[in-house]
Amino acid sequence: MNAKIRPALASDESRWRDLWAGYCAFYEIALPQATTDFTWRRIMDPASPVRAIVAEDDAQGVIGICNFILHENTWETSPVCYLEDLFVEPRARAVGVGARMLDWMVERMGIEGWSRLYWRTRETNYRARGLYDKYVQRDGFVTYVVRPRPASPA
Repeated sequence: MNAKIRPALASDESRWRDLWAGYCAFYEIALPQATTDFTWRRIMDPASPVRAIVAEDDAQGVIGICNFILHENTWETSPVCYLEDLFVEPRARAVGVGARMLDWMVERMGIEGWSRLYWRTRETNYRARGLYDKYVQRDGFVTYVVRPRPASPA
């Protein structure tokens, strides 16, 4: 498949939302509509560190999304990029779309001078890991997530 990779445009919103819903369903997460709305607004805000690219096929339109965040860090003097969400329409998988988006990100790293690009996925996401393992070995770190505890009743 000869998908074109490009930054997301305002005109991509409807399709981005469809693919975002598919991504959330894959990870079994139900986000409030306000969170999705806020995420899209940040992607469209040039002052925000949240960005997105899409994969677009001439015949099918937008078939993939990749949301990422640029941020400062304490280990390098240049920004790093966290690739937070990558999702390809199920019917368009296994033909190189995900690899094209990752290649775009790696190229952008060089163009923009990011010191590194990193991401994570579920250990059981074997299909994606098959692709990711072609780019880099896992770093051996384990992720811990702390969420706020509900307030105790008074």
